[in-house]
Amino acid sequence: MTPLRDYAELGQFIPLHYHYNMLNDTVRMQGFKAALDYAVRPGAKVLELGGGTGVLSHFAARKAAKVWCVERNPELAAKAREILALNPHGKKIEVVEADAFDYLPPEPVDVVICEMLHVAMLREKQLTVISAFKERYLKKFGGPLPVFVPEAFIQAVQPVQQNFHFEEYYVPTILFQDPVAVQDKTYELAAPAVYQILSYDQTYPLNCAWNGVIGIERPGVLNALRFVTKNILAIVTEEQHTIDWHNQYLIVPLEEPLTVEAGDQLHIHFDYPAGASFAALSASLLIAVEAQGQREMQLNLQRPAAAQRTAAL
Repeated sequence: MTPLRDYAELGQFIPLHYHYNMLNDTVRMQGFKAALDYAVRPGAKVLELGGGTGVLSHFAARKAAKVWCVERNPELAAKAREILALNPHGKKIEVVEADAFDYLPPEPVDVVICEMLHVAMLREKQLTVISAFKERYLKKFGGPLPVFVPEAFIQAVQPVQQNFHFEEYYVPTILFQDPVAVQDKTYELAAPAVYQILSYDQTYPLNCAWNGVIGIERPGVLNALRFVTKNILAIVTEEQHTIDWHNQYLIVPLEEPLTVEAGDQLHIHFDYPAGASFAALSASLLIAVEAQGQREMQLNLQRPAAAQRTAAL
């Protein structure tokens, strides 16, 4: 059995107060409410994997006939039952204390909600949980698969010059940014480059990887990469638009800043398991800058062992 401390690190047991804080995320709440209002048809059967406080199950229950809300954390499962009883449609929702990796509903469902999401698909187990669920579900019930909420995601990476000074205190550390706020301390050296597009109803890899090139658009000091994860909560085909929600942006500092000029080519390589720690992303990261019109490259290696993998660039 995996030690509890590992589950805590990888997002399996998120503290209760964090779930309450998520209720204050208006953009997240409105996005999921709209997506579930669209995806859940009257009389539908719904399964939520990783229910937290039960709020997404509550949104689904406004139209659904039955909702199974699966939550592994005993304290949180008990609290979800208590909260749902205070709200309309709470009787439609059965809170099941179980592991999302193992649970299957007693009958086929129309919609599956799974919000085990973190930027760059780190820490939480979104990809592995849904992949395991699909295999078990098809084996027991056959097809078709339910609709997933979210339906898909798009991931991108962006080279930036980041100010890591905090009241004259220099801390080059991983940072999170509000995607709807102006980031005065971040200077964008190029536009974000998409490195992964994934739909949950399709077969997909359980890792996040890229070996690509970004053209530098503005001169500066490259000292960080910004990772962007856009979740497609629902695809509204009739109106030809999507209901979206961005995770917080992730700033990953580089060990050795590099001076870059417009026209330089930035070679980026990374490959890490979905749900891994932030350190796993940094450890797999290799960067090289090819100056405009030159073959020589400056290398920025994130760990000593990475020197053995420079041929990948």
